[in-house]
Order: sequence, then C-alpha cells, then structure tokens
Amino acid sequence: MSQHIHYTHCPVCGTADIKNALSAKDYTISGETFAIAECNGCLLRFTQDVPEAASISPYYKSENYISHTNTSKGLVNRLYKSVRKRTLRQKRKLISKATGIQKGSLLDVGSGTGSFVNEMKQADWQVTGLEPDADARAVGKQLYNIDLADVSQLYQLHSSSYDAITMWHVLEHVHDLQGYVAQLKLLLKENGKLFIAVPNYTSKDAAIYKEHWAAYDVPRHLYHFSPQSMQVLMEKHGLKILQYKPMWYDSFYVSMLSSKYKNGKTNLIASFFNGLRSNFKAMGDVKRCSSVIYIISK
Repeated sequence: MSQHIHYTHCPVCGTADIKNALSAKDYTISGETFAIAECNGCLLRFTQDVPEAASISPYYKSENYISHTNTSKGLVNRLYKSVRKRTLRQKRKLISKATGIQKGSLLDVGSGTGSFVNEMKQADWQVTGLEPDADARAVGKQLYNIDLADVSQLYQLHSSSYDAITMWHVLEHVHDLQGYVAQLKLLLKENGKLFIAVPNYTSKDAAIYKEHWAAYDVPRHLYHFSPQSMQVLMEKHGLKILQYKPMWYDSFYVSMLSSKYKNGKTNLIASFFNGLRSNFKAMGDVKRCSSVIYIISK
C-alpha cells in the first residue's frame, strides 16, 4: 500500500502558517485532483498528499512525458523538440559565461533522456548525468550512446568535484528537498556554480490559467517555487543567488499545454498571445518569468 505525504509545515522554511491555495488535476496520467497549499512565510506552494518517493514512479509512465520518452507525439511536443537545439545551445553558453570556463566538470541531476548531457559532452566537458528513471536512461543510451547513472549515486560522489551543477526543471520533483540542496553544496567546487531552473507560479501565465496551469503538473511537481521561496531555501543552506535568468520559451510551451487542459484542445492563437503577455510582463522583472534559472554560488 502506497504512503502519501501530507505537510503540516512548509517544506522550505518550516513554518506551520500554511493555507490551501487551489486544487489542480493530473491531466497527464491519473486524472486525480490534488490540493496545493501555500506558505504564508516564504510563499512556497506545495502539493499535498503526494505519493512517497518509492511509489510515485507510476505517475511518470506516459508516452506523452517528453523528458522521459523523447516523444514527438502531439503538436506541443513537436514544437518543444523543434526549439530544443536552440535552448540546449543557450544553456551551454550560459554555463560557460557564468563559470568563466569553456570546459570543466559538470554534474547534471535529472538528465531525462540525456540531451543536455550530450550537448555538454560534445563541448568537451566532463559530465556526470544522473537520472532516476531506468526507461529514460535506456533511451539516452540508444539516442546518444551515453551512460546515465541512477540518481541514488548523488550521495556517493566526491565533494568539491564540480565546476557546475545543473538541475533543469528537476528540483520541483525531489522528495528529499533539504538533503539534495545540502549535497549539491557539498559537491560544488569553491568557485563552482549551481544552476536551478524551475517554473514560477508568480508568472502572468500562471495567473491566467490558474488551476489549469500546466506547470503545476501534480503530483510530479511536489513544490511550486516563487523567487522568494527559492531565496529562502538557498540562504538556509548558506548559498547565494547571484543572478536570475529568464526562460522565454517556457511561457509559450506551458500556455499551449494549459490551453489544452482548460479547453480540451489547444487554442494556438490564444495560447501564443498569453505566452507573449507573460513574457512582456517579465521583461521588466525577470522574477515574473514563467520559468526562472537561478545561478547560485557558495
């Protein structure tokens, strides 16, 4: 029998001052509805009654889950893949600029099918890729001939080993939130940089679509970060956010999925316009972007 997690205290700051914010449906697999709570202290939102780590894997088993299958099924996934080469290149350049080096040692946590690991290997970085899903690791081997390790290896790696550690839309999935952040700090070299990309529920597209906002992605997304909650989490571990970087494409991708969830099918024109509205709002404040990359140091 699977166990579920019901929070009485905020997973980030620990306060008991929490409230119910909304309920969201799992449109990808189960059709179940999950409550999302909000912390009145750090403004983290988090999904209630999620399965424990040992029993959540069935919620990832869908051919539509692109990060684990590399599928081209459906219009949204085809569009996603069409811009991926560009975004991979942008991420590589961002890492080189932020670390100040053209090649070094990199740890990618939550590698999916390995497209980013492959991108960095092609640029002569020494890359360790960790992925919890065995099927995704197998796809990575087939596509890129790379060997991704199970994410359980995270705690076996040597301290002060990496110039860069990346988590692209991964931290929101991690059950052991505090333990992960502590370990990531340990693994960073003294001048290393941590790159964490997560959805931002304070964005305009989240406000437009509300409970249909695709980036809630319950129950796979355990946490729904605001920039304030991310800052509180990093400070708790003696880490510092150096920069906030936008992920402009995410607002369009998320809006297309959200439109499908809300209306039963994607309204391309309306979802494109809503993605554009979100980006215009974020142009004056990157912390309002649909997804934010946090560049972090010790």
